[in-house]
Amino acid sequence: MTKQQKITLSASRDIPFNKLMLSQSNVRHVKAGVSIEELAEDIARRTLLSSITVRPVLDDSGAETSMYTIPAGGRRFRALELLVKQKRMNKTALVPCIIRTDGLAEEDSLAENVQRAPLHPLDQFRAFQAMREKGRTEEEIAAAFFVPASVVKQRLKLAAVAPSLLDSYAEEEMTLDQLMAFTVNPDHAWQEQVWEALQRHYSRQPYEIRRMLTEGAVRASDKRAQFVGLDDYVEAGGEILRDLFQQDDGGWLQDAALLDVMVREKLAEEAETVRSEGWKWVEVDTEFPYGYSFGMRRVHGEAVPMSDEEEACYQALKAEYDALEAEHAEADELPDDVDARLGEIEEAMEALEARPIRYEADDLALAGAFVSIDSSGRLRVERGYVRPEDEPVEEVEDTGEVVPEAARVADTDDTVTSAADDEEEDEGLKPLSDRLVMELTAHRTLALRNALAQDPQVAFLAALHAMVLRLFYRYAVDSCVEIEPRNAGFGSQVPGLGDTAYAQAIDQCHETWARNLPKAPEDLWEALTEFDSCSREALFAHCVAMSVNAVHDPYQRRPRAIAHADVLAGTVGLDMAKAGWTATGDSYLGRVTKARILKAVREAKGEDAADRIAGLKKAEMVMAAEDLLVGTGWLPDPLRTPPLPEEDAPEIELVDHADTADEEPSNDDPDSGEAQSAEDGGEPAIGDSDPMEEDDPVAGDAFARTAAE
Repeated sequence: MTKQQKITLSASRDIPFNKLMLSQSNVRHVKAGVSIEELAEDIARRTLLSSITVRPVLDDSGAETSMYTIPAGGRRFRALELLVKQKRMNKTALVPCIIRTDGLAEEDSLAENVQRAPLHPLDQFRAFQAMREKGRTEEEIAAAFFVPASVVKQRLKLAAVAPSLLDSYAEEEMTLDQLMAFTVNPDHAWQEQVWEALQRHYSRQPYEIRRMLTEGAVRASDKRAQFVGLDDYVEAGGEILRDLFQQDDGGWLQDAALLDVMVREKLAEEAETVRSEGWKWVEVDTEFPYGYSFGMRRVHGEAVPMSDEEEACYQALKAEYDALEAEHAEADELPDDVDARLGEIEEAMEALEARPIRYEADDLALAGAFVSIDSSGRLRVERGYVRPEDEPVEEVEDTGEVVPEAARVADTDDTVTSAADDEEEDEGLKPLSDRLVMELTAHRTLALRNALAQDPQVAFLAALHAMVLRLFYRYAVDSCVEIEPRNAGFGSQVPGLGDTAYAQAIDQCHETWARNLPKAPEDLWEALTEFDSCSREALFAHCVAMSVNAVHDPYQRRPRAIAHADVLAGTVGLDMAKAGWTATGDSYLGRVTKARILKAVREAKGEDAADRIAGLKKAEMVMAAEDLLVGTGWLPDPLRTPPLPEEDAPEIELVDHADTADEEPSNDDPDSGEAQSAEDGGEPAIGDSDPMEEDDPVAGDAFARTAAE
């Protein structure tokens, strides 16, 4: 039996640094890992921890010289070279080297880099933990290994994971992302239960682990948490779970009951402050259903003007702001101190401009306020709402005059005896009979319709006047134009509707108009005549918009109205995804079947994505689908805008009102639009002129241009 040959290791030797040089045989050409500067600092702190592989330089005869090349360890050589240049190491300092003579130099370099195994994250965690237990701070550990402190904190966070799960990770039974997901909740028993439950699941995605570990918790981004304040919640004994491995928007609040109590108490305190202002009533809730104020009249107070002292302060701030801007108008970038000062001035000016609102005592005695929380967690107080039952009853003044019976009873007999005529002449002037007044005003009404139909600008103004009266003034009957726009409410609460961007935008628009319209309805006509054309158009569009009702009501089906809503949406180019609607568990996914969830994912992300979540339970499928649909713009059928028909619209025949005013309309065909007379409410014919193409006869500087823009 042949005796096995024993291996002989390469010789090692300390070689002066100035006898070393880089070899062209080094296979590493791409920079990666720790920088040369950081490696030099590490060597300065701990000296060289790994020898450099070198090969002797041979002369022409093949004999070794005193010089050596470095095929493996070039980064360490450059780090030592940097220390020599910085005069922190002598150029003759001895460097521990491994001298190789066999094989190829390229083989030395390749083997050293390929066979190097990266440190397992669990080993890195345990090393960091051992150093932490020996008194090193996280910052010191990070500095020692040239990694961000956040990396050290993340690795140390793995200490919150149950030891059995760490063992599972070491045995490659779970991924690092799954392991990090368990750090959300430090309860080891709960972690183990979740991991055991996941063994029976088709999917074990990290987001499912986080969801199961935070079930029943409240996100820190929830408006209730923002309203109370995370610091106050923690001070009251609440616990917050955090995730250092992912953006968690502040974490999860574990004690939902405590949070609800704190919300109620803080809202009650805020409501008491509002109640002290003198309002008749104050209603409090975290969120009121959208449309809760429908049917109520809104009273608006007046901003308290600035005092002489405040006005002087404001003008001084404005002068300083203008001077600083003028002084640095040519500068590409403002100095930090100037930029900071401009910011301070802007804040001070905004504080002075935000004037408190003062209400009349009579309004306070009638109206109330709603106190709630807005979508960002700030206090929302809406003042000045008058309930219908609190509206004052207008009393008719009693003049003491007795109305003649003949004036109160309709005259239904067209024949009057001559004796009666003589009696009337003897008694002097009497009120006209109701019948006669009705006949005369019928003539006037038709003549007025005909005249108005030929003046589009005045017709537009009259329609606008009628709609504004109905939408902004309660019990106003100051218009003869019988247009009845209704601010359609919503029969039941739609969760989160009031927090959407489009709801807040239309409500803010309505509030702006309400504040700037005259308080008395009898002053409205004059105010509208003073608006410029842009303001009137914007107000008209708002009034029409407020009357839109495209809600599908199962108890009052209106298929033709819903079909018209589709046409209207297509005409204005409505896109609900761009408007801000997204498919979430609350808005859609959690309220439909699994088949519809899969259909949504299939339409948005494809068949493969739907197949990946097909085996999940309902709750997990909702969470997975919600993540998959983010940013896709997917919409359910009721929210989609159908394309407009491509057929050309039929031509509309123009009618000359002057020629047709005396013609009797035909009623032969009750279904024909042409058969409807003006009295029957038929559509008026379209005139030859466009009010928007003519010069506006009344050029006012109405505030409403700002609202229109």
